[in-house]
Amino acid sequence: MVIVIGATGFIGMYTVDYLLSQGKQVVATGRNKALGEKLETMGARFVPFDMTNPDDLAKLPCEDVEGVIVLAGLLPANATADLDAEENAAEYFEVNVIGLINILEWCRAHGIPKVIATCSYSDVSGAWGTGRVITEDEPRDFKFTGDHAVYVISKNAANDVMEYYNQQHGMRCASFRFPPVYGVGPHGTILVNGKPYKSGIQTFIERAQAGEDIELWGDPHISRDIIYVKDVARAFAMALESEKTCGLYNMTSGVGLDLEDQARAVIQVFGDGAGSQIVYRPDKPNHTPSYLYSMEKAKRDFGFVPEYTDYVAMMEDYRDELESGRWEALVDSRKREA
Repeated sequence: MVIVIGATGFIGMYTVDYLLSQGKQVVATGRNKALGEKLETMGARFVPFDMTNPDDLAKLPCEDVEGVIVLAGLLPANATADLDAEENAAEYFEVNVIGLINILEWCRAHGIPKVIATCSYSDVSGAWGTGRVITEDEPRDFKFTGDHAVYVISKNAANDVMEYYNQQHGMRCASFRFPPVYGVGPHGTILVNGKPYKSGIQTFIERAQAGEDIELWGDPHISRDIIYVKDVARAFAMALESEKTCGLYNMTSGVGLDLEDQARAVIQVFGDGAGSQIVYRPDKPNHTPSYLYSMEKAKRDFGFVPEYTDYVAMMEDYRDELESGRWEALVDSRKREA
């Protein structure tokens, strides 16, 4: 049996779906009852759950548990606080650190050594744009300003606590360091410093579908390392199966995606001959960072190699998932992952 904390989020829904396809029994937790019902129709057992409430841990089964995947958390893209008017640092720590400690302590007490959580790729943002491939040994280097700062700090603290439980209590905790994760979900709109903005990929898709031009600002060859949600789901399952899984893992495609190639792929897959063209705007600023992460550790420790490294193939699957309608409830969700 696998317990997925935060299963009603985007990555959680896909992870539960994959685990069930592999014949696993899954206990899925969350706070979104509508998505909880969806999880039950998929074959999981749903438990309403708040990891910041220690009393809720009594709801979880503690026998025959292979491992726990922790996907619940407060993210900047879902945080409503405008830092010019209010500070939400305490909330990040309440959810991302204290909530995780509640899970870790419950696992330790019940002899469940495998816990896999997630963290931010921005903890090494100082290495972006350097041209070197970033490994898990890269020293932390990030900005202490902006709406991502305390999120990154809280996730760093969470990683350190998991390593404490590894060394002090002999557990096998691991953390996946995510870049942007692509796939069908409730992220057509994201929050930046509490204000809603349409995501870049959503903008590209909508303009391609409407036959409108896609503008590329600044350098059209900025290269980023992303990952598809189905690869993430498979990686969780593989990591749970391996006795070597422990510590921090980059969880990306390990392949740079050129901005121009991204736009061309979206037009090819979603444009349907509507006439969308790329318009280059070097005069406009583009602050998108360039980065590439190594995937060698995940390959070495649990044999994970991303399948969706071709962006056209990724977008074709993305389109098929959208058109299937099976994630309609997830697309409509705009609540904090929990």
